[in-house]
Amino acid sequence: MVKFELIKIEKHTGARLGILHTPHGDVETPNFMPVGTQATVKTISPRELEEIGVQIIVSNTYHLHLRPGEDLIKEAGGLHKFMSWSGSILTDSGGFQVYSLADLRALKDEGVEFRSHIDGSKVFFTPEKVVDIQVTLGSDIAMILDWPTPYPATKKEALDHMKLTTKWAERAKEYRDRVAPEQALFGIVQGGTYIDLRKENAREMMEMDFDGYAIGGLALGEPKIERDKIVEVVTAILPEEKVRYLMGVGYPEDIISSVINGVDLFDCVLPTRNARTGTVFTSRGKLTIRNAEYRADFKPLDRECDCYTCRNFTRAYIRHLFNAGEILGPRLTTYHSLYFFMKLMREIREAIKGDYLLDWKEEFLKKYRS
Repeated sequence: MVKFELIKIEKHTGARLGILHTPHGDVETPNFMPVGTQATVKTISPRELEEIGVQIIVSNTYHLHLRPGEDLIKEAGGLHKFMSWSGSILTDSGGFQVYSLADLRALKDEGVEFRSHIDGSKVFFTPEKVVDIQVTLGSDIAMILDWPTPYPATKKEALDHMKLTTKWAERAKEYRDRVAPEQALFGIVQGGTYIDLRKENAREMMEMDFDGYAIGGLALGEPKIERDKIVEVVTAILPEEKVRYLMGVGYPEDIISSVINGVDLFDCVLPTRNARTGTVFTSRGKLTIRNAEYRADFKPLDRECDCYTCRNFTRAYIRHLFNAGEILGPRLTTYHSLYFFMKLMREIREAIKGDYLLDWKEEFLKKYRS
């Protein structure tokens, strides 16, 4: 089973230093999880992920169920062996992906029926089936099937989605306890941008005693000030001894503010998706390498970075690779951006350990926004 060990809370903030113990190794927290939706972090090999310092990745139940199927992955020895990854894996339930299929799904109390985006075949997800798929995949951490609330939404819409998520959470937890008690399962707090609903749902999830808790349904267009308030309110309610995961939030400044409010885990496609189109994260902010200004720029992507990309290649060369359509370009930018995020999280952990997180934040953001 997965167990969270809280080491300390930073003196001046709510930031937490901890270790998430999993069957495939320890995850130092706070930490960022690269997204490996279809059992791969796009353009990057598992060996490179280890070099970069990645300890845990996120894969997706919806996509892996549709292709290649959880039974084939089980036959291969489980998800870790199938993709040759020795670190930890959290599998998202696929709820958000199904929710996104607006014209291809029908929502019911029992679950959600949808058509595959691959071949149009009908699929029916229930809370129990989603747990079953993740158990078969063999991930370290499974997520409940939830139903996020779009932004903007009325309070009635947010309440209806929250109630449905709570019902599904109860069924998922009861089923997990009965058929696969060794499988770690996280609950997900919903409630839109309504503080009272978020508080109510956080307490409901706590009563079910999940192995960890996620805050879902954010980073969907809501103002940052509202998101920060929700995170602050929910983390104040969630139990101190359980890990807290903020889903889908990935800008460095948002990660830092959420860490200060007590969040332990993050995931987002930003570093990899942006890198594949030529935009990377650096200590001086985002850099779009396709721009003409880098045509004869022989500096590294980030002069303060010691990753493989920055030690060996120039901006001019990487820009050339993108303009020539060479696959090495996206590989080098993805490697760098993931390294940047791993370095960011290491520095955050060191600042929490030394009780100087606010000073570090001020210095980091001053440079990052320059």
